Amino acid sequence: MNKTADAILLVEDNPDDAELTKLALSRHGLDGRVTHVSDGMQALDYLFRRNQFVNRPGSNPVLVLLDLKMPLLDGIGVLREIKSSDVLHNIPVVVLTSSTEPSDLLRAYDAGTNAYIAKPTEFSQFLSAMKHVCEFWVNINQTAPPLATAGVRSTGFGELL
Repeated sequence: MNKTADAILLVEDNPDDAELTKLALSRHGLDGRVTHVSDGMQALDYLFRRNQFVNRPGSNPVLVLLDLKMPLLDGIGVLREIKSSDVLHNIPVVVLTSSTEPSDLLRAYDAGTNAYIAKPTEFSQFLSAMKHVCEFWVNINQTAPPLATAGVRSTGFGELL
């Protein structure tokens, strides 16, 4: 994985929150590496290379930053689709939302989120949170390589080459 080129997918329906997040990420050297979509269906289209993203260049994102409360398909639905996909399930997903409801936390972790961050209301605290997200999920964390399925056959005893 090329950590200097891989994208971050930001899934956020609020344009102001999206701009704030992109600004915070750019302050930590990620300018130009953030792809923003504004609803859950667009997120899945991007990840599965469908509709307007059928010819998108590059590999899958190194990280998905996911809002929960969105139109068309909410963050929990997106998270379930990602984590149930053989191709996408290893992509780290960090829920980045204004909700601190215990039920939202439980639903997100039950669906497979890797982390849950309640958006701080103070800009300096938000910048600090994004700094930690960048440091860990982009610079420190080692993600699983893409699946190499060519020539591999699954059996009840493991994989045969």
